[in-house]
Amino acid sequence: MSTNMSAIHDKIGQFPRELEDESIYIMREVAAQFDRPALLFSGGKDSITLVRLAQKAFFPGKIPFPLVHIDTGHNFPETIEFRDWLVKETGAELIVRYVQDSIDQGKAKEESGKYASRNVLQTVTLLDTIEEFKFDACIGGARRDEEKARAKERIFSVRDDFGQWDAKRQRPELFDMLNGRISVGENVRVFPISNWTELDVWNYIKEEKMEIPSIYFAHQRQVIQRDGMLWADSEHLNKEADEIPFETTVRFRTVGDMTCTAAVSSTAVDINVIIEEILSAEISERGARIDDKRSEAAMEKRKQQGYF
Repeated sequence: MSTNMSAIHDKIGQFPRELEDESIYIMREVAAQFDRPALLFSGGKDSITLVRLAQKAFFPGKIPFPLVHIDTGHNFPETIEFRDWLVKETGAELIVRYVQDSIDQGKAKEESGKYASRNVLQTVTLLDTIEEFKFDACIGGARRDEEKARAKERIFSVRDDFGQWDAKRQRPELFDMLNGRISVGENVRVFPISNWTELDVWNYIKEEKMEIPSIYFAHQRQVIQRDGMLWADSEHLNKEADEIPFETTVRFRTVGDMTCTAAVSSTAVDINVIIEEILSAEISERGARIDDKRSEAAMEKRKQQGYF
């Protein structure tokens, strides 16, 4: 075995349990400091990990806050199927709100063109949902290693009464002290796995023997080639005449809207092989998310407008 392959195998399955302890501590702080928290659930591996952490944090009781899914209507069917299975399995409360309703109400405008997506439109529906239920804390699965704008976030990240984020208003978090004090109208976004990496998440899924959506594993799928990447063929994708669907073996490294999430060629049908792929990958996890590439500061601008 080569030196590089030996290093890869040495990292498989090594999850630092102090990260789990920190995340459980954060979950319990949310329950203690806020009146109406919620867990924002996308059906992706990070939000699934949050559900497992919440189960552990409050065992033997049920998760004491609802799961909230902002449904774009352009989700992968496998993700929605998994969401409904997980809610039934855990007994968690599920709240679903729809981007289509925001469009029908004239609050959001459908994009047009080749790269049209509803991903950005989620912000409108999310902010309306926070107002509807008066959530004062929303737990999410963002991690600092994903993208440079997310690296600026605190674990308790304050949003103003318009749901907007200002990096200059973030509070210091010294000695694990989390300050959840907010003014009327403000809310907090909470990131319990902020200090985890993509590899940590996969090692945790492996050790915990967690179920995840099938699209994370290699499978046959109709795709198109666009901008050097493979996109799932879908009625929601605005295809051009030369973008002819073909079938190949792919998996998804990250899961978002079907219109903004590309697949990667892969034969990985188990978690060990996925971890090997991650360790040898030349692009970042979010390198397959077209919404992050609209501009150099795309993510930060969306966060300033209220995006999670």
